[in-house]
Amino acid sequence: MSQPSPKVRFLLWGGAVLIALAAAVALLDSAPPAKPLPVYGAVTNFSLSDQDGRMVSPADWRGRICVVDLIFTRCLGPCPIVSGTMARLQAALPASPPVRLVSLTSDPAYDTPAELKKYGERFGARPGVWTFLTGPKEMLRHLAMEELKLSMVDKPAAEQETPVDLVIHSTKLVLLDRQGRIRGYFDGETAGCIPDILAAIQNLNREK
Repeated sequence: MSQPSPKVRFLLWGGAVLIALAAAVALLDSAPPAKPLPVYGAVTNFSLSDQDGRMVSPADWRGRICVVDLIFTRCLGPCPIVSGTMARLQAALPASPPVRLVSLTSDPAYDTPAELKKYGERFGARPGVWTFLTGPKEMLRHLAMEELKLSMVDKPAAEQETPVDLVIHSTKLVLLDRQGRIRGYFDGETAGCIPDILAAIQNLNREK
């Protein structure tokens, strides 16, 4: 018997993953209320540009649950893995209530809105669901380190292994509630975090 082609095997595997995630969401919907998630801090102040050149502030996040990460488009390390996780999360999210995915660049000198838009298209980012933000380096650093509590450090030139080995940054995904408060951290380098994020989102949806 002939073996399925690599493309068919990939589609079958992807379909199985989505079915498993859908089953997990269905179980979560019928699960008893979980304990309230802790509050680790809050996002209070920034003004950055999205991939379409629109300015974004914390007010644009209010009323929506958000999942935030750090990337840069020239990254040859974990960034494509983390963005792949975000793409899988986007596919698994329930249609309602809406959840926003947000990727912050740690290389704004290169990552213009146009570059971020191209990067988002590579991962199938849907308009209105997955946003990419850039702007002044110090503002991005403040948002990442001081407000989101994520690491973001320029790599010393002497330690750079390639011309684009520029930044050491966290690969965590940060969950924000509708008030912009930090309610959870998840390992963005594994798709295994997705059921935990979906469960946490369900938990937030039950909050008054």
